[in-house]
Amino acid sequence: MDVHNFFLILFLILVTARILGELFARLGIPSVLGELSAGILLGVSGFGIIEVNDVLKVLAEIGILLLLFEIGLDTDIHRLKEAGPKAIIVALFGAVFPFTVSAIVAYYVFDLTLVVSLFIGGTMTATSIGITMRVLKDLKKEHSDIAQIVIGAAVIDDVLGVIILVFIYDYAVMQELSVSNTLNTTIFILLFLTLAPIFANFISKFMKQADKHQKVPGFIPTIIISLIALFAYISHLFGAPEILGSFAAGIALSRRFILPFGMGLRNDEVYLEKIKNAITPIAQMFTPIFFVMVGLSVNLNVIDLTSTKFWSLAFIFLSIAVIGKYMGAFFLRKTSELKKALIGISMIPRGEVGLIFAEVGRVNGILDNHIYAVLIFVIIVTTLAPPFLLKWLFKYDKS
Repeated sequence: MDVHNFFLILFLILVTARILGELFARLGIPSVLGELSAGILLGVSGFGIIEVNDVLKVLAEIGILLLLFEIGLDTDIHRLKEAGPKAIIVALFGAVFPFTVSAIVAYYVFDLTLVVSLFIGGTMTATSIGITMRVLKDLKKEHSDIAQIVIGAAVIDDVLGVIILVFIYDYAVMQELSVSNTLNTTIFILLFLTLAPIFANFISKFMKQADKHQKVPGFIPTIIISLIALFAYISHLFGAPEILGSFAAGIALSRRFILPFGMGLRNDEVYLEKIKNAITPIAQMFTPIFFVMVGLSVNLNVIDLTSTKFWSLAFIFLSIAVIGKYMGAFFLRKTSELKKALIGISMIPRGEVGLIFAEVGRVNGILDNHIYAVLIFVIIVTTLAPPFLLKWLFKYDKS
């Protein structure tokens, strides 16, 4: 791709995302849906002006990393620990139920192969923390108890998602289960998530000392973005099987590392505010690129709305996708029905995580166009509907 063409593409993405995001916000619609719509409009589903390429993927990944880093900065580790038991319940039920039920239905009811059924189940486990947390930030609810439970559950949920993807992929490609590969991936992910806050405390002390003696402005954003890039590389290098490549590696590795890394920088509120002020303008520029990228990745043209088989599959798997995520919140004790609904709905969006699952299956010849279209439909509905529901339900939340 020529450099001048890339600059035009970047111009179209930023301006369209800004215009539609602002328009949606003025209409009382979550702005993230405006940015998603910008991607759909510019991509293959709309005017076909922009095609997904590796450069845009990198910019989009920077955007979501910065968003999650900001969320990490705003997340109180102590409150997150308090929400831990509830987060585990939400995550386990929200992953196990949709994976198991959708795989069983695909295999026994629709007579699909075991590999295809497992991939459908894997897609149903996904949760896009980026979309949910963007909505919560827009609603000024990112510090709420609900947000803490959702953050914890989404981290666990996506770690489980990557483990499931590794497990299924090995079986699909090699026709055998690689327990060692799955176990290695699990250990590396958990090790990264455990060490991240500890390492962040060490880095924050170094940053504060170095910042006092800087001669050139811009130390904080430079060091933070450099570290984010380094951690993203290291997490992929040690946490993802090479066979999956960088496309799938981003689901729960580099992103989930950035979240606790941000939490670890909370030991000095004054310096924390300085970091926020330095990073926020950069994040506000890159984050919309991520949501536009999600829209660009959606191909509505593969969906055959006249097919009876399509609608029967789509309705059943959509029901499982929604009920499955809500089930985890349903089992929470000492939690009001409204909060259960808010938590359950917050876990529903599939977004880019679901698209990655579906795309890995399609590219490797595991999912045919018909099943792929069904999954795309489920991903679209579960991505676009929750922001509306969250905004509406939060009007009744007085906590």
